[in-house]
Amino acid sequence: MKYRDRTEIITLILASASRMNGVLKTRIMYEAFLSFSQVEEYIALLLRNSLLEHDDLKKTYKTTEKGLRLLELCNSINEIVDTKKAKKDEKNSVTV
Repeated sequence: MKYRDRTEIITLILASASRMNGVLKTRIMYEAFLSFSQVEEYIALLLRNSLLEHDDLKKTYKTTEKGLRLLELCNSINEIVDTKKAKKDEKNSVTV
């Protein structure tokens, strides 16, 4: 697996927790490919910044409106970067 930066990991967590009813911590771990200690650290960070909310009764996590906005922005940036990379690759390719 390639190296992932914090932004990519946070995006995976927010996407996982954006389901209608929220998700359990283990689901976030599996979908974001994180260990228990890593998911604990990231969830604490996202809770502190109001990007994620925790339902104590159901023991689930759900992405907040603020988190959904961040997720949309990250996805938009990734699309722009991917488009520019594809154009650059096209310029550098040699036709025979």
